[in-house]
Amino acid sequence: MTTLSHVADTWFRRYRPAAPGRRLIVFPHAGGSAAYYRPLVRQLEPSVDALVVQYPGRLDRRTEPNVPSIDVLADRIAAAVRDVADRPLAFFGHSMGSVVAFEVALRLGPGVVSHLFASGRRAPTRYRPETVHRADDATLLAEVQLLDGTSSELLHDPEIVAMILPGLRNDYIAVENYRHRPDALVDCPITALVGDSDPRTSVPEAADWAASTTGSFALRILPGGHFYLAQQTAAVAETIGAALDPVH
Repeated sequence: MTTLSHVADTWFRRYRPAAPGRRLIVFPHAGGSAAYYRPLVRQLEPSVDALVVQYPGRLDRRTEPNVPSIDVLADRIAAAVRDVADRPLAFFGHSMGSVVAFEVALRLGPGVVSHLFASGRRAPTRYRPETVHRADDATLLAEVQLLDGTSSELLHDPEIVAMILPGLRNDYIAVENYRHRPDALVDCPITALVGDSDPRTSVPEAADWAASTTGSFALRILPGGHFYLAQQTAAVAETIGAALDPVH
């Protein structure tokens, strides 16, 4: 198994043995941890070397302070990604993770990222005023239940709620205060994925990711809501595999 540097080992988690092929880096959603993406990683083509970002303040990094800024978070992750950029890279981000992946790709510059998969998130050019991060805990948890990102049973467990709330609120602060720079474009192809009944990202909003790249663009609409990928893991893995290895 390939040994990661100390910096990379801090930021990335593996859920299967290292592989010799293209490297895919996965960026979690708001309040999410790397472990959520274990099922997706395990359905990817065996040749894909998958690393999942673990944000500060989550699970094994729970003693570290959260980062309440997309820009600062992207700066720090970009430094770690440079340590694993010894082969072609592709990025997959879900929800807030799509924005983080986009900003990291911008920081790495042209030619480093070969493909960006933006899942469950409107394009950076599409702005919506949002204030969930200012709401009380009950409202914040109700938002999570609406999106169905966490089991309802878990949200009735006070210990679980106490554990997830700080990271969740932090990420809502970060993503709701994020502002896109009009001239910010990546040079790699972008594939946007969206659930057909997502209450927070419409199909037209997802389609506007086309304006964020000088490369090609594709849109995949799958059945489901904001966390459609929980039921469509195989389809998401197939979409990633087809884009990374179109002749497969």
